[in-house]
Amino acid sequence: MRYGVCPISIAPLRLETSDASEMVSQVLYGELFKVLEKRKKWSKIRLAHDNYEGWIDNKQFKEIESEQYQHFVKHSKFYSKDLISHLTHEDKTLSTLTIGAQVSSTSLLKDTFQNDINTVILGSSNLINNALLFLNTPYLWGGRTPLGIDCSGFTQLIYRLSGFDLLRDASQQATQGEVLSFIEEAEPGDLAFFDNNEGKITHVGIIMSDNYIIHAHGKVRIDRLDQSGIFNVEENIHTHKLRVIKKII
Repeated sequence: MRYGVCPISIAPLRLETSDASEMVSQVLYGELFKVLEKRKKWSKIRLAHDNYEGWIDNKQFKEIESEQYQHFVKHSKFYSKDLISHLTHEDKTLSTLTIGAQVSSTSLLKDTFQNDINTVILGSSNLINNALLFLNTPYLWGGRTPLGIDCSGFTQLIYRLSGFDLLRDASQQATQGEVLSFIEEAEPGDLAFFDNNEGKITHVGIIMSDNYIIHAHGKVRIDRLDQSGIFNVEENIHTHKLRVIKKII
């Protein structure tokens, strides 16, 4: 088995071995993964933090030893806490990082992080505050950064900053946590999931107080939430049909 780490700010994770292929997710700086298959230009990887799989360009990752992988997977998790931050590489060049980059890997990559580190404190107290930092972030299929993010990438990243590893897709995240029967039972930070006409869960958002929800739909926005789903006051319609509410923390 081969192992790798992402040495650049953001690397696209693709469905197939082509730059034109769908971007299913992104690999952030410092994230670790197993290399399942290596070809001339592309490698299929499985991310350590959520077991998500896809293809990454071989020029956009660095191979590491098994012992290094095992050590840093078990190592305390530290993440960049600012929306945008910087680090210095061994050759004195700079890179820009986004919030949630795994800066606990800087020693592995021989880099120096220049900004504040988020020391994860388990709990839900900072979930909403962190979520509000992303307001108006444009929607991007497969995105996981404040430069562009999708609905489940948004919830996954916000939970990461509070020390909890969610799975990647909305349908996967819906398998985690405890089911709540009514909206009235929900607390700020709980997750609401929504399905399509075929009954497949396709959307997720973070519940706020007073029956509001923050979610990525066109952009990260705040809408009303009721027993039917998400109500967009601007358009005067329900945009998403509520399926289930889950308590993760």
